[in-house]
Amino acid sequence: MYNILEEVISFLKKVPPFQFLDDETLSSITEDVSMDFYPKGTTIVYQDGPLGDYIRVIKRGAVKVTVGFSEAEEVVIDYREDGELIGYLALLNSSKSRANVIAIEDTVCYLLRVDVIADLMKTNPQVNEFFQKSFLNKFLDKAYKELHSKNRPYNIGWNLLYTTSIEEVGTKKVITAPQDISIRDAAKIMSENRISSVVLVNSDNMPVGIITDRDLREKVVAKGRNFDSSAKDIMSLPFLRVDAQETLFEALLKMIKHNVHHLPIVKDGVVSGIITNHDVILFQGTSPITLAKDIENQKDIEGLAPLARRVENIVSLLLNENLRAMNIGRVIAEINDRIIGKVLELAELKLGKPPVPYCWIVFGSEGRKEQAYKTDQDNAIIYKDTNSNGEDTDVRKYFAEFTSFVAQQLFKCGFPPCPVNYTASNPRLCQPLKVWKKNFGNWILELRNDSIINSPIFFDFRPVFGDFNLAYELRDEINYYLREQRVFFGYMANKAVRNMPPLGFLKTFVVEKSGEYKDKLNLKTKGIAPIVDMVRLFALEKQIDEVSTLDRIDALKDKHQIVAEYADELLHSLEFLMTLRLQNQFEQIKRKALVDNFIDPDNLTNLEKKTIKEAFQVISSVQDLLIERYKSMIL
Repeated sequence: MYNILEEVISFLKKVPPFQFLDDETLSSITEDVSMDFYPKGTTIVYQDGPLGDYIRVIKRGAVKVTVGFSEAEEVVIDYREDGELIGYLALLNSSKSRANVIAIEDTVCYLLRVDVIADLMKTNPQVNEFFQKSFLNKFLDKAYKELHSKNRPYNIGWNLLYTTSIEEVGTKKVITAPQDISIRDAAKIMSENRISSVVLVNSDNMPVGIITDRDLREKVVAKGRNFDSSAKDIMSLPFLRVDAQETLFEALLKMIKHNVHHLPIVKDGVVSGIITNHDVILFQGTSPITLAKDIENQKDIEGLAPLARRVENIVSLLLNENLRAMNIGRVIAEINDRIIGKVLELAELKLGKPPVPYCWIVFGSEGRKEQAYKTDQDNAIIYKDTNSNGEDTDVRKYFAEFTSFVAQQLFKCGFPPCPVNYTASNPRLCQPLKVWKKNFGNWILELRNDSIINSPIFFDFRPVFGDFNLAYELRDEINYYLREQRVFFGYMANKAVRNMPPLGFLKTFVVEKSGEYKDKLNLKTKGIAPIVDMVRLFALEKQIDEVSTLDRIDALKDKHQIVAEYADELLHSLEFLMTLRLQNQFEQIKRKALVDNFIDPDNLTNLEKKTIKEAFQVISSVQDLLIERYKSMIL
């Protein structure tokens, strides 16, 4: 018997989470271990059947995990082999199996008692963390599928847009020409090959630019340029390109962001093809690129406002095609940026050129590219420092009229005014660069609350129009102030842990007790905001310039201890909560109800309830670490 136990312990030392245990603990949990053999084809656990009193550790063999009550409807959701576990949901207060587990090879398992492992979880944080994370990662994707299986009346290929590589769709044959040819010869090549673009290459056959039919129309014909002049004088720069293995979704974002319709495809450092807006439209049947182009072509607000309202339809289409909220936010942010940019262009045409360079910035969810349905006007202006009080008076007079006009036009385009007046039309949010630097410096160094920027969302600012260098210079100044500012970080930590997840005793939901939202959960305040606030703090600690929560997490993985440990859990939790909120808002819009951030837990499926509780648990765990980190400063 001793030799068998010795063999079991030796095996478990290589299997997570048991590899974290010392020999004494391993000996104690394997005192009652047994071993079972399951021939190929044996159903080890039945869907909706009891999980039993044991967790099985596969010693040798393999199993498949399926859902469905017959072979005809069977869906395989997982495969497990040597060293992986079966039945650990029993540790998470689940009495029934949610799936079938079937041996696909002759399989041998060690059987460990559930009550013994449950006791171990109470005393060993590493073991407890392993099983909590395992549940979240294993079941999150299933929860997404279940969430998105509701109400999908459209089928326009957005899911394929997100999973199909550019190489699969783009034109394989790409026409190139030497960069020193004439415009006439470039046009002749395009005409003879019946193509809408030609890539110019240098003497080493490396791409240096691209000429499109639009370049010929706008830079040659419209301006009466000499056809015998050099083609490189009209080629588009910078030379944008996409990697062959990127998805169509990434190509779409680049096209919208840079207002281009052609992107050369690069594979192994060589141009291997080209993808166009037309390719994307044909592939998916519709495209926000077209909307972006229509926005660009508008000459007045009367033409722009109806286009802006089409954003809501695009959100619905993206949601129905299984895109997650973070990616929907990225697409919508690019389109909204175009709307804002066009409004600002129209304002300049009406009021004249600004007296000094300026940068229009957005912040909050808009700055983080995490909005979906229209959000408030959270924006501001940074303008170049003036040389005298008289000049500053003239500049302020211009921008007062300018920002008032812009606010009115954005409202016509569906952007409601900010209820707390965090908009550029507020004189305190339309300031020269030196004032912005001083304001941030006062808040960070002295924690002054009399400044307009006493809200953390101002750190999420992002430039969308004008002289971006003004925003970059401000960001550099902020990073300089942030060095070793532990008191300020403690202040931010207080804000980040103020909203605790709504979990009560035995992980039950804590809902609103009265009022309009009685018996409902506030997903934004209690779920999404705490993640955003904590990740923002971590980014400020490390002077990370990214403002998107997703990008901040990615940038912090190798730089911040807490994020390194919880990066995937935070990201998955945020995406699930945002998608759940977006799905709920979509339903409210269909019912013509007011859009809010509240959900009724009774309308959630069991899987959604389980997943949202695990997401809340992740938030709570990270908040506990934050409290410990700043325990002397958190009230």
